[in-house]
Amino acid sequence: MTSNPSLNNTASSEPSKVSGQLNSAMGTAKETVGKMTGATSLQQSGKEDHAAGEAENKAAQTKGHAEGMTDQIAGKKDSMIGAMTGDKKQQTSGNMREDKGQAEKKMNS
Repeated sequence: MTSNPSLNNTASSEPSKVSGQLNSAMGTAKETVGKMTGATSLQQSGKEDHAAGEAENKAAQTKGHAEGMTDQIAGKKDSMIGAMTGDKKQQTSGNMREDKGQAEKKMNS
């Protein structure tokens, strides 16, 4: 856990790439200032903030990739069912969801 609660994501909130990147950058800045001033506690706090930010960013990426996989699979299923039953609307909707899932996975790889 980081030493700056204002930078932390609460336990009930979802991981966020933006928040993770912010925490990581702020941690790096604190660590740099700590090194420059010889403030070892600030340096250590910065390292912890940076690590927490990197972990949150990775968690958000993993979550996004999993959501993309879910959309891709569900879309493929809907597309196939639509094709088999002749329901063009379901087939098209399924294709769109499958494409959306592929894009989500790509963004979070």
